[in-house]
Amino acid sequence: MEAQLTITGFIPFTTTDYPGCLAAVLFTQGCPWACRYCHNPHLRPSQQASPPIGWESVTRFLAGRTGLLDGVVFSGGEPTLQRGISDALREIRAMRFKTGLHTAGIYPERLASVLPLLDWVGLDIKSLPAGYAGITGTQGSGARAFRSLRLVLDSGIAHEVRTTVHAQLTTVGELIALAHTLADAGVRHYALQAFRPQGCIDPSLAADDGAQPIVEAVHERIAPLFETFRIQAGAAD
Repeated sequence: MEAQLTITGFIPFTTTDYPGCLAAVLFTQGCPWACRYCHNPHLRPSQQASPPIGWESVTRFLAGRTGLLDGVVFSGGEPTLQRGISDALREIRAMRFKTGLHTAGIYPERLASVLPLLDWVGLDIKSLPAGYAGITGTQGSGARAFRSLRLVLDSGIAHEVRTTVHAQLTTVGELIALAHTLADAGVRHYALQAFRPQGCIDPSLAADDGAQPIVEAVHERIAPLFETFRIQAGAAD
């Protein structure tokens, strides 16, 4: 599995990456999209200069945290890019941890194959489909993300859909339209993430995002659409 699962980052415990659970987070290397507001650009290339974290060392750490941690989240990068993700999830479940996944829905077919191995999914929906290419730099990315959304909702798995807000990329009207689209599709748990300039390599975005006024303007109109709604400061995927 070592050669098929490239892990280059590790958080031993967090209360924010898997709502309601104390979890460890594993960051995988590689993402085919070039989202303008990404704060983890070092995770985009398929290879990183520094050696990856060995899977054996990860499982050894987790074995010592049984009963202390609730779950393990795979983040990135894009975890479904990894050939070994299914095997890794099975091993984590065998250790009696809950399994979570952060994904942008880049590979719907691969997501479908791992959904039965997951307890929770955090899915990034960046905009309505027509606005995706301007964020990801990839034509057709919106259609893929919304196919993944349908898969998550049809599976019945616990989920949270998240949208990162930046004034240059999102208007109040667009955000409200997106929220209604998501609610109509069946999304019940939604979060807005304020853009985080740290790590962003697009200087025009990092200089001034103006996200807070947008978030404040839509809060009261969006919150009633969902079973749970939250605003998470300082995040971008």
